[in-house]
Parts: sequence; C-alpha cells; structure tokens
Amino acid sequence: MTGQASPENLPIGRGLRERCPHCGEGHLSQGYLALRPACERCRLDYSFADAGDGPAVFVILIGGGIVVFAALVTEVLFQPPYWLHALLWLPLILIVTLAPLRLLKGLLIALQYHHQAAEGRLERPGDA
Repeated sequence: MTGQASPENLPIGRGLRERCPHCGEGHLSQGYLALRPACERCRLDYSFADAGDGPAVFVILIGGGIVVFAALVTEVLFQPPYWLHALLWLPLILIVTLAPLRLLKGLLIALQYHHQAAEGRLERPGDA
C-alpha cells in the first residue's frame, strides 16, 4: 500500500480542510469567506481561484432540500402552529447554510486547482 495518497493529500481532503491546494499546509481563507492573496507556506498565488456562486448554489440546493423536507414532514405529522415552524426552521436554515459554505468554497477551489480549470476562452478563426 505504499505510494497511495492519504485523504488529507487529495484535493477533496485539502479543500474540505480549507488548506492550500498545492502544499496542503497554508490556509485558504482569511476571515469567513475572504480568500487570502497567497499561501503563507508555499506562496502559491490564489488569483486563479474563482469559486463564483458555486458554493452558494450547492448550499441552497442541499440545505434547502433538507429544511423543506423536514418542515413538510413535521407539518404532515404534527401540524404545529406557524410560530413553532419559525422557531424550528429559522435556526436550522442558518446552520445548514452558513456551516458548509466555507467548506464548499475550499473544496471548489481545490478541485479547480487540481484540474487546472480556467476561464473559458473563445478561439477566433485563424488562431491556432
């Protein structure tokens, strides 16, 4: 089993740990979602990284599905008053959206680095 990469050294592991996609040591974020300009260990320039709205879309779809499913099941089984729905689901919405947002941003940046993804460019006729 020698020669196999540990989960921490794979792009997914580095991204979920919010570490530099190149060295796996430096931090990606400064603050909650702000990206550092470069890795503090290997000096990899993070200007290539553009997660865009991807993390937010994943969080909305996954977290929204969880909360809506739970709210529907609760309504069908127990029929609580609306104030109880608000009391239950507002904190859950905050938890399932804010907690994974930073992790998903790190994951998408690490995968972008690993696959050398770049902005799409149109090639003009005669450019080859």
